[in-house]
Amino acid sequence: QAQLVESGGGSVQAGGSLRLSCAASGTIRFTSMGWFRQAPGMEREGVAAVDSEGSTIYTDSAKGRFTISKDFAKRTLYLQMNNLKPEDTAMYYCAARPGWVTNPTLTASPYNSWGQGTQVTVSS
Repeated sequence: QAQLVESGGGSVQAGGSLRLSCAASGTIRFTSMGWFRQAPGMEREGVAAVDSEGSTIYTDSAKGRFTISKDFAKRTLYLQMNNLKPEDTAMYYCAARPGWVTNPTLTASPYNSWGQGTQVTVSS
């Protein structure tokens, strides 16, 4: 299983931006990966995911505001978050799933490697 380490979280005002990073211990070129978040008292929610061929998927609230991307050379997954809203406040986790994946999913169960999370707080 890949070792994943998130960074880039912080506190911002509504309308601001953050870029989350997820550094992986191995190659991520063809690895299906995703970003999830969990607010206190809430279930973990899939935010964005990318499959082995580079196709992406976003939860409705993230469409048009968030972008998931990979830097193969740096073995890093990113989540660029723009126009942040207070409801985006949560702990954000990156995850990786094994095998060749042709359909990205925001469901957590197929992912077997998880980072420790990075906190994002958006104030109004």
